[in-house]
Amino acid sequence: MVGPSSSHTAGAARIGKVVHDIFGEKPEKITIDLYESFAKTYRGHGTDVAIVAGLLGMTPDDPRLADSLKLAYEDGIKVAFVPKSDKVDHPNTTKITMIKGDHKLTVTGVSIGGGNIQISEINGFKISLSMGTPTYITVHQDVAGMITKVTQAFTKRGINIGTMTVTRESKGEKAIMIIEVDDKQDQKEILEELRSLKYMDNVTFFE
Repeated sequence: MVGPSSSHTAGAARIGKVVHDIFGEKPEKITIDLYESFAKTYRGHGTDVAIVAGLLGMTPDDPRLADSLKLAYEDGIKVAFVPKSDKVDHPNTTKITMIKGDHKLTVTGVSIGGGNIQISEINGFKISLSMGTPTYITVHQDVAGMITKVTQAFTKRGINIGTMTVTRESKGEKAIMIIEVDDKQDQKEILEELRSLKYMDNVTFFE
């Protein structure tokens, strides 16, 4: 990892990378709300550059991490940091909003120490995602039959779905499925199959 802190730098970069992968395209505007410890020390501990690095697709050990704000500016991405005074469940909390045209994604993430993270909310929907279980996240148009088509990819391979969360912006707009499975077999084939579905915008896998 690029320092100085596993919680404030590595964990922050990982949160950003997850949001980047879910969003699936280059944003026009990014708003980063920071809470408690993150809000107080984000400049000194590199939390700002780490989160933006992740949002640009970098991993915590990427040597370009320190230049992320400059790279975002050069790429025409508007970035705003908003320190908040609200009390939250964990001091290392950030809420990230990505926007491109009508495509909007809001994700709340927590850096829990040692570079480990949790995702606690997506588009206002409360979840508990530790990124330690094989997890597929899809972004697609909200049309009838998508849930069936996606779950069939696992059923026909004998892969059990542990938990599944579905949320959408509004009827007929962007929808997100978060699918935690018992194992990661046939990962590449499943990703390929899901990405080929009509109305599917993006599919990512985390473990």
